[in-house]
Amino acid sequence: MTTVISEQTLSGVGVLDKASLLLGVLEKGPASLSRLVSDTGLKRPTVHRLVLALERLRLLARDAQGRFILGPRLGVMAVQACQDRLVTVAEPVLSELRDRTGANARLYRRHGNVRVCVAEAQAFGNPVGHDRAAVGAAFPMSAGPASQVLLAWERPDELNAGLRGAQFTAAVLSGVRRQGWAQSIGGREHPGAAVAAPVRDPGGRVVAAVSISGPTTRLTTAPGRRYGGAVVDAAIRIAGGFVQ
Repeated sequence: MTTVISEQTLSGVGVLDKASLLLGVLEKGPASLSRLVSDTGLKRPTVHRLVLALERLRLLARDAQGRFILGPRLGVMAVQACQDRLVTVAEPVLSELRDRTGANARLYRRHGNVRVCVAEAQAFGNPVGHDRAAVGAAFPMSAGPASQVLLAWERPDELNAGLRGAQFTAAVLSGVRRQGWAQSIGGREHPGAAVAAPVRDPGGRVVAAVSISGPTTRLTTAPGRRYGGAVVDAAIRIAGGFVQ
């Protein structure tokens, strides 16, 4: 069956439109060269030339049967596009979480040995004045419930490396995996409390952490028990919007 490309999807650049036809066929699954020719209606030499070029660019690859499939570079691009969407989806959810808990609500991503705040909803009149983590602020992965969440589900070698110099232990991370959230009460940074939960991609990989923080007078000395469910729910909602 020949794939039809609508006027709205035409770029006006012939080679790009032809490449788009090929990618459209491969979105449905692996395809041989013959099938790409029949499904697109393009001439065989044209298809052959394009798939080889796209393969060199890692936009296409081949499976064990030699059929063409979407390449690894497209996967990387998709992750980056979804990450941008993740922040957009997170912002209203963080605002609702802030209003529900009266705490600062933030979204963190891991970048090597630091976690970076990529979205936030600041609580109004929060008395812990130095509990600030503006978008773009980076913090070490060695402390805090958001760091625990971002590390707890890593591969064993990555997890063990992350524990070196950390202010939490393997037993703590085991508890995080069991309960689905992490918490902290007090500490050197501020006399407050915090709770965090993981945001997962469609494959189940932890890609971000949702966190709330504020004074213990507001979050109590058992913040996880009181607000863990709300933070987990926010993380699930963000993940749901992330994959749509």
